[in-house]
Amino acid sequence: MNARSDPPVSMGVDVERMLDALRNPACYPHPVQRVETLETHISWVILTGSYAYKIKKPVNLGFLDFTTLAARRHYCEEELRLNRRLAPQLYLAVVTITGTPQQPVIGGDGPVLEYAVQMREFAQSSLLDSALARGAVGAPITETLARKIAAFHIGLPPALAIADDAATASLAPALDNFRQMLPLLEAPQDIETLLRLRDWTQREYQVHAPRFAQRQAAGCVRECHGDLHLGNIVMIDGEATPFDCVEFNPALRWMDTISEVAFTAMDLEAHGRRDLASVFLNAYLEPSGDYDGVAVLPFYLAYRAAVRAKTSLIRSSQHGAAHEQIKRARQAYQRYLALAASYTASRRGAIIITHGLSGTGKTTLTQTAVAALGAVRVRSDIERKRLHGLAASARSGAATGAGIYAADATARTYEQLARHARSIAVAGYPVIVDAAFLKREQRAAFGALARELDVPFVIASFSAPPERLRVRVAERAAQGGDASEATLAVLESQIATHEPLTADELDYAVTVDACRDAAASARALNDELAQRLRQ
Repeated sequence: MNARSDPPVSMGVDVERMLDALRNPACYPHPVQRVETLETHISWVILTGSYAYKIKKPVNLGFLDFTTLAARRHYCEEELRLNRRLAPQLYLAVVTITGTPQQPVIGGDGPVLEYAVQMREFAQSSLLDSALARGAVGAPITETLARKIAAFHIGLPPALAIADDAATASLAPALDNFRQMLPLLEAPQDIETLLRLRDWTQREYQVHAPRFAQRQAAGCVRECHGDLHLGNIVMIDGEATPFDCVEFNPALRWMDTISEVAFTAMDLEAHGRRDLASVFLNAYLEPSGDYDGVAVLPFYLAYRAAVRAKTSLIRSSQHGAAHEQIKRARQAYQRYLALAASYTASRRGAIIITHGLSGTGKTTLTQTAVAALGAVRVRSDIERKRLHGLAASARSGAATGAGIYAADATARTYEQLARHARSIAVAGYPVIVDAAFLKREQRAAFGALARELDVPFVIASFSAPPERLRVRVAERAAQGGDASEATLAVLESQIATHEPLTADELDYAVTVDACRDAAASARALNDELAQRLRQ
């Protein structure tokens, strides 16, 4: 069904009467199993069994204005357009509601009372926050979601190319949060907490203002989803599917892509899954390559937590909310505000490099450390190919020591790894640099970087007998699909030329026996790394 062009009439004070009347199955042009109504701070969603109808509230909250019927129609159409990018299977049409407030009809003839977005209905238990609460979301689902968002962002035109005037400065929407929350607070301690967070936001923005401008100039501002928290992601056919984009305010969806990533990562942490937040962040950064964005991640994490605090506070203050709804909304407000404040604390980064021949399990075992330490990992196999315009899984066809594996290409790869490591560590995150590091000068450069930044330096050194490595490398090459292109010839060259750790380097080393059980090795590595970073 499509929206009609009939002259609209205002619902006025009849909105509650119409909503109540829409409980009648006769209002719908399809069989209705039951009628339920969900409510947010900006909309009502009517569930009928097969389909859901989303009606926008006639409210003006500053960051949105739905007070005219023409505006609500426009934003229904925008909602359909934007959400079909990521969830085309859910968003069906913009439909009219005609008839009278006492006897409304979905579709039909006559003056238009209201517009609604028609969607395929899904169970509320399928929302990612609910699925997470019952233990149905793990690393594989999280990684797939992150890669989907990375591909989505990569495919979007940058603001510079199509709508530079729509791109907004990073500070304005962040400060709007505080402007909208402060009038709703009464307790002095709540006001004081909010003012401290506002002051930090202004200072943090000023510190990173050149980087924000640089990122916009580089095309990092794009027309994103805009509201990518867990309640706006649903499990469809076993896959996490984002829906409910920001349609009501272009300034809130034209954003730095790393701000979008921060929203999901923050909400995973708010739901007690800091490990999955790290998994999500890394699974996004690996294909996107946006490691420079980590420098401004704390700003965006605090901003996104404040957004969720604001929406919860608004909901708790709206007329007609039930006591239990108000209580839950207030609790959510306090939880998100506390999380926002936690991101303002100073953090100390660290530099962890791997060391070992191909096949020693560096990538496999450091994957668990990413989640355990809240670290960001950068892989030489992927960055090397990125520098040459190749996808991670692409085969370069280069011979040992030639092409993208020639000495000058390797030197540029390690320089790239060092640039990323610097940016990540300065932002206060442990960085794991997953590379062979078979030459002393390569290891020394990263040790010097750690001393310059005054952060801990650790060498995670992996080892296994050559005969075991030959079997592993041959099996991996036969399976394909990995970013590594190491062959038996590469391994033999590494064995012949690698430079073992010196006595001085052993002081920084954590040794990993790659012949042990993988799970046991991972636990031992994570425990040792955590201990080193506490020193």
